[in-house]
Amino acid sequence: FCSCFSPSWPCFRQSFSCFVPEMAQATTQETICIRSESWGVTYSAKGLCRLYFPPFERVSTVSADPSPWSPMVRSWLEAYWETHLRRPSSPLPPLDLESGTPFQQAVWRALLKIPFGTRTSYRELAAKMGSPNAARAVGSACGRNPIPLLIPCHRVVASSGGLGGFSAGLKWKERLLLWEALQAESSRACHHV
Repeated sequence: FCSCFSPSWPCFRQSFSCFVPEMAQATTQETICIRSESWGVTYSAKGLCRLYFPPFERVSTVSADPSPWSPMVRSWLEAYWETHLRRPSSPLPPLDLESGTPFQQAVWRALLKIPFGTRTSYRELAAKMGSPNAARAVGSACGRNPIPLLIPCHRVVASSGGLGGFSAGLKWKERLLLWEALQAESSRACHHV
């Protein structure tokens, strides 16, 4: 059972129609329960455009048309949290990044190249993008990432070794980094046996 909304409700998906002002287009929003946690997702006609971390508050208008990308997002989230998979093997759904500026979109695409279980700094990412003096701008773009986790901005930390920031809060960033480190270490141990 999923405790997303009520301890007695089974885990389910519910779709909602909503309007995301910065995207100026109708979208479909749904709640997906994974491991007893409620994740909110928003889709545009072009793909997944926003992910909300638990606890996610439902909206009230139910849509009759769930997104065709819903099964891909559910599969990806389930795979991320499966201990035996080490990293999601499910393909990403189409990502709609149009809410960002061209620079933000470039940062978000660069984030997709950071391997599971690894970390990089804002400064290192800026340098890899050809803008070595843009560490703060990279950090700002990470903070505006509309699809954290699938676009792994949590893997970017401060050059000083601190966590930096995270739109879902530092507790979530710590949890994700620890989860990935444990999975990566477990994977390395299995390959050395």
